Amino acid sequence: MSGQFLAKVPKGWILLGCIGLLALNLRGPFVAVAPVVDLMQADLGFTPVMVGLLTSIPVLCFALAASLASLTTRKLGAEFAVSLTILGVLAGVIVRSAGGPGPVVVGTVMIGLAITVGNIAVPLIIRRDFSPMRQGTAMGVYTAALNIGSFLTSMVTAPLAELAGWRVALAAVGILAVIAIVFWTLAVGARTAFVPSRTVVAGGQEHPAVKGSGWITAGLTAGFAGQAFSYYAVTAWLPSYLNDELGMSASAAGAGSSLFQIFAIVGGLGVPFAAKYFSTTTTAVTVGLLWTAVPAGLLLAPELWWLWSTFGGIAQGGGITLIFIAIIKLARDQVSAGRMSATVQGLGYCFGAVAPPLVGFVRDASGSWTPALLVILGSVLMFFVCTTLAVRLVPKGR
Repeated sequence: MSGQFLAKVPKGWILLGCIGLLALNLRGPFVAVAPVVDLMQADLGFTPVMVGLLTSIPVLCFALAASLASLTTRKLGAEFAVSLTILGVLAGVIVRSAGGPGPVVVGTVMIGLAITVGNIAVPLIIRRDFSPMRQGTAMGVYTAALNIGSFLTSMVTAPLAELAGWRVALAAVGILAVIAIVFWTLAVGARTAFVPSRTVVAGGQEHPAVKGSGWITAGLTAGFAGQAFSYYAVTAWLPSYLNDELGMSASAAGAGSSLFQIFAIVGGLGVPFAAKYFSTTTTAVTVGLLWTAVPAGLLLAPELWWLWSTFGGIAQGGGITLIFIAIIKLARDQVSAGRMSATVQGLGYCFGAVAPPLVGFVRDASGSWTPALLVILGSVLMFFVCTTLAVRLVPKGR
């Protein structure tokens, strides 16, 4: 019955739905740790350093394993890489929830490595299987779903942990992976999904070589580094800032900071729409200004934190979408796109991984939030300038 129903749905819509289901699994599994970290620490005897590693390990995997993920996708095929991602996430979630400190760390590494493969494979599938006019929309759906997965997971995990314990709460994230692998298998067929094939190098629109492509890659890498640093710094420390500077309770600060996550959906879907009517330079400048409003606004008018969180959410969702759109549209072919994506994400996520401890160190060393916010402002400006310069060659509406 499911196969007959899918046969009546246009292939593009099926693929878009599958990409959305996949993206729900690419951030939620490690975001789920934060709401239950105290329960895990009490049960497993983790030190604060180990607790910090549980959220840092996946980001380190994004940075250190990006090239390996690109090679995996190129050698085994994009469809198989997606299956590997979903099954790897599911296996990691199960291992993480099943044992003591060792399995928790091993499962977290498995999740990080699996998601790294998905980070590389999905943009390549979008570049290959969607027309140039629909690539931006597909990328917007992908990045919006990343944030929907994070938001839903962070909202559900704590209440579920109170009812059934932290192990069940973390294991429940695997339900999304089961749903994703079922629909992915129905959409592409079991043989395509589970038999390696070097299909990633075939198909996809080829573009003429872009003059100065090396500088473009460098610019996108620096822009993504600024984006990742700013995102992980604000995600980690905004609740503490609201608590320290405005006297908000921990629960109120956590709920307030969720604006930063949920409004990323607006940015992810809004950037492709804006790019159809405005130049990518104009779009990049707009996103950059919204990003700049976060640290600048918290410095100058902290009482308007809700406005700056909203602007920042739109900016962080739009920023990553804009960079990935530039990668798939400016790369000459599929292989070039894979290598560019691996370079941008590998080096960029290195900055993201060091952001929370570095900003925390600056805050503690200075005894004030002002220097910490200035560090974030610097990373935002790096995103603003480098991304704007790098994406200017992407034609409007292409």
